[in-house]
Amino acid sequence: MSQAREFWRFSRPHTIIGTSLSLVCLWAMARGLFRPAVAGAFADVGDGPGLGFGVLALTWLACITANVYIVGLNQLTDIPLDRINKPYLPLASGAWSIRTGQRVVWTCFGVSLLVTALLGSRWLNWTVGLSLLLGTAYSLPPFRLKRFNFWAAFCIIAVRSLIVNILLFAHLAAWEAPLADLPPLVWLLVFVMFAYSVAIAWFKDLPDEEGDAAFGVETLTVTLGKPRVLRSGSLALGGVLALAAVVPWVRQGFGGATLFLSVVHAVVLFAFLIAARRVALGSAASIRNFYLSIWALFFVEYLAFATAGWLL
Repeated sequence: MSQAREFWRFSRPHTIIGTSLSLVCLWAMARGLFRPAVAGAFADVGDGPGLGFGVLALTWLACITANVYIVGLNQLTDIPLDRINKPYLPLASGAWSIRTGQRVVWTCFGVSLLVTALLGSRWLNWTVGLSLLLGTAYSLPPFRLKRFNFWAAFCIIAVRSLIVNILLFAHLAAWEAPLADLPPLVWLLVFVMFAYSVAIAWFKDLPDEEGDAAFGVETLTVTLGKPRVLRSGSLALGGVLALAAVVPWVRQGFGGATLFLSVVHAVVLFAFLIAARRVALGSAASIRNFYLSIWALFFVEYLAFATAGWLL
C-alpha cells in the first residue's frame, strides 16, 4: 500500500487525472460530433467502424505512461530543488531511491512507445512522439528547457493545448469517421486550453520561488515576482474565458450548444475570479490550492466540451 501511495505521488495525480479526462472527453466529443460521417483528409487506420473500448484503453495506456515518464523524469533531474519546493515527493523525501525512480521512468517510456506502435495510428504516433520529445527536452541536459521561462511555458502549452487537442482528437475521430477539418467546437477548445496552459505554466512556479531562485531556474515568478505573474495570468485566462462565452453567439457552427457553452464559461469565469481574488501570495498552501483550482476548472472545461459535442 505504501509503494502504491508513493507511485501515486510520483505520477503527479492532477496530471494523470487531466490526461485521462482529456482523453475520455475528446473521445466523447468525437462520438457526438461525428454521428453523421464527414468526408475528408484526416482518414487513418480504422476509419468508420467506431473506436472500441479496447483501443480506447490502449490509447489511454500509451498516453498515461508517457505522462508518468515526463513528470518522473522531471523529478529525477530536480531532486535538490524538490527538497526545497516539494519535499513530499518520493525521490525528494527519500521514500524511493534514484534507481527505483529510473526503473519506473524508463519502463513507462518503453510501454508508451510499444503500445503506440501496436495501435499503428499516425496521429497517435505524433501525439506521443512529440510529447515525449518535449518532455525530455524540458528536463534533461543539454537543453533543460525548464530553466528558461519562455521555453518551459512553450513545452507545457504545446502539449496541453495543441498536441492533445488537435493530434489526439484526430486520432480518436479517425476511428469514428474520416475528418475533413477540425470542427469549430474543437478550435474553441484549443483556444480555451491554450489560455489554461499559459496559466498552468505560469502559476505552477508561484510556490517554488525559493528553490528555483537558489538553483538558477529562471521562471517567470523568479524574473517578475509573484504579484505580476498572478495578475498577468489572471488577465490572460479571464479574458479568454470571457471571449469563450461570446464566441458561440458570433461564430457559426455551435448550434444547440451555443447557450450551454456561453453559460458554462460565464460560470467558470466567475469561479476563477473568486479563486484569484482569494489567493494569498504569502502562503504556499494558499498558492497551491489556487493552482489546483485551475486544474479543477480545466477538468470542468473538458466535461463541458464533451457535453457540447452531443448538443450540436
